[in-house]
Amino acid sequence: MNTFTIKVPATSANLGPGFDSVGLALDLYVTLECEPAKEWNFVLSQQDAPFIPNDKNNLIYKSAVFTAAKFGKDELPPHQIRMTNDVPIARGLGSSSTAVVGGIELANQLFSLNLTKSQKLQIACEIEGHPDNVAPAIYGGITVSSYDGSNLESVRFSKGLENVVFAAVIPDYHVETEKARAILPDEVPYKEAVYASGMANVLVAALAEQDWALVGRMMKQDKWHQPYRGELIPDFPKVSNVLNTHGALGYYISGAGPTMIGMFNADKDFKNLFSDLADYQIDLLQADTNGVTAVNPAPMNQ
Repeated sequence: MNTFTIKVPATSANLGPGFDSVGLALDLYVTLECEPAKEWNFVLSQQDAPFIPNDKNNLIYKSAVFTAAKFGKDELPPHQIRMTNDVPIARGLGSSSTAVVGGIELANQLFSLNLTKSQKLQIACEIEGHPDNVAPAIYGGITVSSYDGSNLESVRFSKGLENVVFAAVIPDYHVETEKARAILPDEVPYKEAVYASGMANVLVAALAEQDWALVGRMMKQDKWHQPYRGELIPDFPKVSNVLNTHGALGYYISGAGPTMIGMFNADKDFKNLFSDLADYQIDLLQADTNGVTAVNPAPMNQ
């Protein structure tokens, strides 16, 4: 097989009350340049090397093996994968989902499986357990999905996303997903659950209508996870205050955190925001509407 390149977008889950269901693809990417080799090897940046295995323990490889096995393929032909990663690891921007989706696409390319996006999502949910990050990584745009271990439904929104910008405020520490899950309560009082569900329903309706001001208000009304995960992200009140002062339509903890995201109108001037949040990395991002892609380079002219 010739060389090929896979590109997977970062994702941001929940958007406030859309817990484990709503996700957004962003224009930060993991890029995998794949070429045949004598043995499996992942070429990583110095920054990623302490966190990502460079051998068959890599989640990309494991996800590819899982995918291939579903179609009766026992062994992956060895490749060298040169990985360029712009997605911060363990910061709530879907780094593990990029690996899962990248691995599924890797198997898809290696064996010419011609998987549909729906098939990719089904496999990704089997690996990941929930669809909030993997769905937008596959479809692009904003996705609203439900998965109970067997039944999977997903709806994609993409219209109007060019009208908003997402300011990702990234602290210099990690939050482990396991800890972020463990801090959530086992039960929520019925009345509170009804209220939380209502906010999520309005969020989805506002996304469908491209009512960004209403989307932003709903982002602030989460009762499912942010009141609890705030203990792990002490910066959230301060950052929320600054984002609010600068006219953010809404703001929320991205995934399990610690990244916090403010949503703004696309014509916003961000100069003062950078100075007021000088202690943080800030990435100004827009929605990716393509999802995972794979490209075979054109042959060179002889």
